[in-house]
Amino acid sequence: MPMRSIIGTFSEKYGDKVDVVVSEFFTETGDRHLAKYEQMMANQVRTYNGHPAIGYLATFLCKVFGSTLSSLGSVRLVAPIAYKRGVEHMRELSPDVVFSTHWATNYYAEHLEKKPLTVMYCPDATLNKLFEYHADLNMISMPRGYRKALGKKKYDTENMKMVPFLIRNEAFEVDPDKRSARRALGIPEENFTVLLAEGGYGIGKTEAICRILAKENVPLTVIPVCGKNDGLYRRLLALKTAENVTMKPYAFADDMFRLEAASDIFCGKSGNILAEATFFGNPTIVTNCSNMIEHDIADHYINTVGCAVKELSPEKTVDLIKEFAADRAKLEPYRRAALNYHGNFGSAAAADELWKKIVEVYPEVDG
Repeated sequence: MPMRSIIGTFSEKYGDKVDVVVSEFFTETGDRHLAKYEQMMANQVRTYNGHPAIGYLATFLCKVFGSTLSSLGSVRLVAPIAYKRGVEHMRELSPDVVFSTHWATNYYAEHLEKKPLTVMYCPDATLNKLFEYHADLNMISMPRGYRKALGKKKYDTENMKMVPFLIRNEAFEVDPDKRSARRALGIPEENFTVLLAEGGYGIGKTEAICRILAKENVPLTVIPVCGKNDGLYRRLLALKTAENVTMKPYAFADDMFRLEAASDIFCGKSGNILAEATFFGNPTIVTNCSNMIEHDIADHYINTVGCAVKELSPEKTVDLIKEFAADRAKLEPYRRAALNYHGNFGSAAAADELWKKIVEVYPEVDG
C-alpha cells in the first residue's frame, strides 16, 4: 500500500527528471530462493496471526538483540542464499537511489559495494529493530514513533522525517457518501454496516463475530473480507442469518476503499488497514494484535487519534456493535476524531522529502 502511493505521486511530480524503476524485487527474476524467502516472510505473518504469543516473542527478541543482530539473523542467517541473490539482483538493478517500504530491500541496498542513496519509509507506528537498520533518510508517519526515533543517537531531524501516512492515492478518488456506496454494492442503505477484516490471510476473530451477528435480530449489514482464506469465505457465504441481517462476504477484495466508504464501523485485527478505516471517517474496534508492532499501531489509533477501541472478546465486540447500531450518536466522537485526522494521509510530502534528498546528493538532476 505505501509503495503504490509513493510511486504514483513521485512519478507524477518528478518522473520527468529521473527514471523511476518499480521493482517486484523478490519475484521478478524468477529466482526460487528469493521467492521462497518472500513466502517465508508471508508464512511468518500467518503464524503470528494464528498464534500471537509467537509474534510477541519474535518482536521482543528483536528488541533484545538490537538492529544489527536482528537484521543479520532475519536476512542473512535464515536464508543465506536468498541474501546472496538479493544483493546480486540489487547490483543488477544498479540503482542510484533505493526507496524501500520493507527492511529487507533496504538491507540488500546497504550491502552493495557501491552503496546507493537509501531511503526507507516505515509504515508502522514505531520503528522495530529491523526498520532501525541504517538508511540515509528515514520516514515515519506517527508522532510517537517519530519522537522515540529522535530520542536515539542515530537519528536527528535531518535523517528522520515525519510525513503523512502513504495511503494509496485511489482513496482520494472514492466518493465517501455511504448511501451511494451501498447502492453500488447492492446492500441496504439504512442498515448499520460493519466491515470486518483480518489482513490478507483472514486469520482471526472474524468468523466468531460473524456467527454471533448472524443470529441477532437487528438491522445490520455485515461485510466480512476473508482474504486468501477460502475456507472462511465459503463458510460465511453459506451462513444462515436472522431476517434483519444481511451478510455479504468477500474473498480477496481488490477495492477495500469502496467497502470502507459503505461502512459505519471497521472491526478486525490491528495493522495498517486501520489507516484505511480512519481515512473514511470510520471508527474501529480492534479485536486482535499479533505482535508488538500491531499493538503499537492500535495504540496510535486508540490513544493518539482517538478513533478506535480495543475489544478482544467476540461476544463483547458484538455487544459494542449492537450498542453503536442502537444509538449511532455514541459513535460520533470516534467518527469526528477519524475525520479530524484526515489531513495526515497522502504521499505528496514524502515525495517532496525524497526529491529534496536526491537533489542534495545528486545536485545535477535538478539542473
